[in-house]
Amino acid sequence: MVFLKIEHKPEKYTNTRTASKTSHTKLSAFRISFRKNWDLYLLISPVILYFIIFHYIPMYGVQIAFKDFFPVNGISGSPWVGFKHFERFFDSYYFWRLIKNTLGIGLYTLALSFPIPIIIALMLNEVKHEKYKRFVQTVIYAPHFLSTVVVVGMLLLFLKPDGLVNQIIILFGGEPIYFITEPSLFKSLYVFSDVWQTMGWSSIIYLAALASIDYQLHEAAIIDGATRMQRIWHINVPTIFPTIVIMFILSAGSIMAVGFEKVFLMQNSLNMSTSDVISTFVYRAGILDAQYSFSAAVGLFNSVINFIMLIVVNSFAKKINETSLW
Repeated sequence: MVFLKIEHKPEKYTNTRTASKTSHTKLSAFRISFRKNWDLYLLISPVILYFIIFHYIPMYGVQIAFKDFFPVNGISGSPWVGFKHFERFFDSYYFWRLIKNTLGIGLYTLALSFPIPIIIALMLNEVKHEKYKRFVQTVIYAPHFLSTVVVVGMLLLFLKPDGLVNQIIILFGGEPIYFITEPSLFKSLYVFSDVWQTMGWSSIIYLAALASIDYQLHEAAIIDGATRMQRIWHINVPTIFPTIVIMFILSAGSIMAVGFEKVFLMQNSLNMSTSDVISTFVYRAGILDAQYSFSAAVGLFNSVINFIMLIVVNSFAKKINETSLW
């Protein structure tokens, strides 16, 4: 009788060895790829360095949101206080007003500035007259190159009590409106001016996606008797739909990141009730009042909300449409 001695290797040892082998294989593949494409890695290195230096290294300072930071003591020497500054913000009078204004402007902007570039791209794609198409593109792209200061300056100039808009209102027998100081009009002025400035430039990515459509699909649809609207709805829209989903995820992930510059320039003491957002509050608390830890806590809270929104919308899109960022 022959007895076979069978050795059973521990599962932990096997898993460790497999993981080590996998990581070694990945490292070897990276080395081969680097040798073959070293010029491409060199080309992208400034971008990687930019994000490391200006986005990742500064994250070390986020810990002051959990400390009573004193510049004399430095970050490491300041006492740890936990969630003290977060609780102070949640209990403050400004909390719900800031959330309401920031979320309101973000959703309002998303509702208008997201679909309009898609509509513009679909319309421009149907224009066959090249000179007219280029003229329209030039006109709607131009506002993108204006700075925020110039755009707000134009708003103040046109909407002041004796400005062009009020002159037209008076011409038709109406009373002048104090647009900039009216709290109820702030969100609309912010969003519509933002749409005017960004709609043309934002449509470029959708035009690029539409340019990749095989025209044979349209020819087949024309033979089958499809109208132009039917071809747009059943060919163009489904083709660019993955691009639409990706852009929507990115937009939803920054819904609470309402731009500071434009709000700050349009803000005054009379419209503060609707114009005060988290970014302007952080500026007042951190720069003007020198409450560094408190303002860092408020800014970190805003970033966490944006991150959660990004994860939720990305997961929802992946589940519904199987298109997502990861």
